[in-house]
Amino acid sequence: MIYTKPHPVVVAEDALEQLIDYCRQNNYTRLQIVADVNTDRALGCKLETMFDSAGFNVQKVLLHGQEIIADAERVYQVMLALDGSQRILIAVGAGTITDITRFVSHRLGLPFISAPSAPSVDGFASIGAPVLIDGVKISLPTHAPAAIFADLNVLSDAPRAMIAAGFADILGKFTSVADFRLGHLLYNERYDAEIAQRTYAVARVCEEHAEAIGQATPASIRLLMHALVESGLIILDFGDSASASGAEHHMSHFWEMMLLRKGRPAILHGAKVGVATVMIADLYAQVRALSRAEAADRLEAATLPEKDAELAAIRSAFGAEAEAVARNHAPFLDMTPDDYDAIKRRILERWDEIQTVAAQVPPPDEIARLLAVVGGPTTAAELGLTDAEAALALDNGHYLRNRFTVRKLARVLGLRA
Repeated sequence: MIYTKPHPVVVAEDALEQLIDYCRQNNYTRLQIVADVNTDRALGCKLETMFDSAGFNVQKVLLHGQEIIADAERVYQVMLALDGSQRILIAVGAGTITDITRFVSHRLGLPFISAPSAPSVDGFASIGAPVLIDGVKISLPTHAPAAIFADLNVLSDAPRAMIAAGFADILGKFTSVADFRLGHLLYNERYDAEIAQRTYAVARVCEEHAEAIGQATPASIRLLMHALVESGLIILDFGDSASASGAEHHMSHFWEMMLLRKGRPAILHGAKVGVATVMIADLYAQVRALSRAEAADRLEAATLPEKDAELAAIRSAFGAEAEAVARNHAPFLDMTPDDYDAIKRRILERWDEIQTVAAQVPPPDEIARLLAVVGGPTTAAELGLTDAEAALALDNGHYLRNRFTVRKLARVLGLRA
């Protein structure tokens, strides 16, 4: 399927003026701004005033609350605020606001424009909207924004924690693209070498500018924002997020669901991804350290996990959401001993290729150093999570997606972060 890409993508000091010109040129005279209290303060109020002064018919829906979640309640709140006329939606915010607006605009057949308030996530240009459905994080197919206009001054003034989160989200591409390659090698998952290379390049360019991004220089923030947009465009070009969302994202989703169930404060998506990337990079380092002979011994000892034990683990980890998780994980739960033996043979046959994939993931200590350079957390404790909660995500995050990641490989080989 061919998806329409956002055009133009503007990251500049005069981005808002260009946004107004864009709306005028396209005869977008009726607008609906979607923001929360924080993003309204950072950007929404200014944008609303500019549209008013330029003679546009503009309305605004303001989402209140300490934590804004992309779920049915917030989707309904935005839909209820619309007056039935054909309005262009403008998402003023970062990941959550964009996902809510993206979902509503897609389901109502209305275009939307992205006006980022912080360079904190890679989903601005994406087609997927991660939405909580019955407590489970599901990425639903929607559409990309018609255009993206990012005010460089607003981005540079964003809280450092959000800038660090955006950097961490990009750094996670080192492990996600490795999982992308691994899934193709060992489980025949859909793959595209050019998509993999583009994803890896995005991570490398931000790695090379980590110190400047940590200082939030305008040039580095422009680079980070373009990297985040490029990551979304890669997802759009491939048709799903496989190259940009691997085991590190599955752990992040697990923590998000866990915190919601326990009524605890949310943690920035990118911050969770960064810490998870350190842990997943450790698994890749362990794979790298294994010789073929050691891998063969471990594979010989590996046995197919019993389905009942797997289901019990899912129920323990996910509670009320367990049934939905198990349904999504059915291809692995229903694997036969012959299927499992075939995967073991494939692992050994392709061990040299697996080693090549693992070698492209930076060591966990280097991932942690880069995160620290930009001021991001590097351990579960810095996220406010216990060691037990970190282990829970590592043990159970892989159940959330029908993907063969390094977490699955580590399980077969008996490795542990």
